[in-house]
Amino acid sequence: MVKDLFERIQNNKGPLGKWASQAEGYFVFPKLEGELGPRMQFQGKNILNWSLNDYLGLANHPEVRKADTEAAIQYGAAYPMGARMMSGHTKYHEQLEQELAAFVMKESAYLLNFGYQGIMSTIDALVTRNDVIVYDVDAHACIIDGVRLHSGKRFTYKHNDIESMEKNLQRATKLATETGGGILFITEGVFGMRGQQGKLKEVVEMKKKYNFRLLVDDAHGFGTLGKTGAGAGEEQGCQEGIDIYFSTFAKSMANIGAFVAADKDIIDYLKYNLRSQMFAKALPMIQTIGSLKRLELLRNSSEIKDKLWVNVNALQNGLKERGFNIGDTNTCITPVYLEGSIPEAMIMVNDLRENYGIFLSIVVYPVIPKGIILLRMIPTASHTLEDINETLTAFEAIRDKLVSGTYAKIAEASVQNVD
Repeated sequence: MVKDLFERIQNNKGPLGKWASQAEGYFVFPKLEGELGPRMQFQGKNILNWSLNDYLGLANHPEVRKADTEAAIQYGAAYPMGARMMSGHTKYHEQLEQELAAFVMKESAYLLNFGYQGIMSTIDALVTRNDVIVYDVDAHACIIDGVRLHSGKRFTYKHNDIESMEKNLQRATKLATETGGGILFITEGVFGMRGQQGKLKEVVEMKKKYNFRLLVDDAHGFGTLGKTGAGAGEEQGCQEGIDIYFSTFAKSMANIGAFVAADKDIIDYLKYNLRSQMFAKALPMIQTIGSLKRLELLRNSSEIKDKLWVNVNALQNGLKERGFNIGDTNTCITPVYLEGSIPEAMIMVNDLRENYGIFLSIVVYPVIPKGIILLRMIPTASHTLEDINETLTAFEAIRDKLVSGTYAKIAEASVQNVD
């Protein structure tokens, strides 16, 4: 008997979907309204927003808004109307690629429509069934989904663990020798949940001992790390050793799109084999011209990145001085680790939003171990020291309520009331 395909879907909403009736609209799919920035509106209340991936505050920069507006007036939202290979290619796409390649110190670059789609398709295009992939167990979902497309073998290593990396490179080397394939090593410039940089310098050093190519997804490092903002590789002094550099525009560039950069022969290959771009409409002119302006500001306005790091250091040092555990982050991403249950975490976040006017992301099991609550903040160049002091005061108050058991009592009463 053939089952109805929808039967499983209707009976099992998935690990996140099962919470939809309680969480949707508040904890997930929240509606943030008003002009993008540190101060927005949530359910009719003014909130201080720490969940905006606009690191450099470019979303509302007057020059960026002007460039976006002028591009929209001149070209509309549809132009170019076609895939780049067939009919959607323009001089502006080429110009952006050339400038991006120069900025990240690579020979060539290729413009992509989306970060998630782009990294998946890049991984798919780079390997065949004879090749072996080695990647970090804590890699972003887009990397994991890209690896799933691979028909050959893959090995995961313990997060940022040099010994585990080497062990799995040895396994990959043995297997690739048997299959006659190569090895693709994948890591991130910055791991977006906990804020650690990938150990790029150490991985590059391993290339002296093992024959592999290195792909780095630097979504959170591009624009925020390194002397010029070229990312985690520049920060660690090993940009040259990164064979394929990838980043999205969705963080520092406050835009839609992405790019991959490498030697010219590799980019030429990807241009003719990256299926997600070959068969997709070209990135619209609004995003393309708008990204040229954003990149210009990245290159020429170092004070923006300087202001970002003033805020990052003030927030992270303030938390540490008050005894909060922020792990081993060495980037802008600021996690705060607390001990507590999921019900306590939900009450805490509700308290932060309703009574302290602070909006941030919450992470609980199964993303992190049971009994741990992770409050994740993204400081930006647009935040002020007043914003930071307000947040530090609120954090001291919620910690006291968590430790004293106030949140546990409220959570327990809420469960009883539901029953």
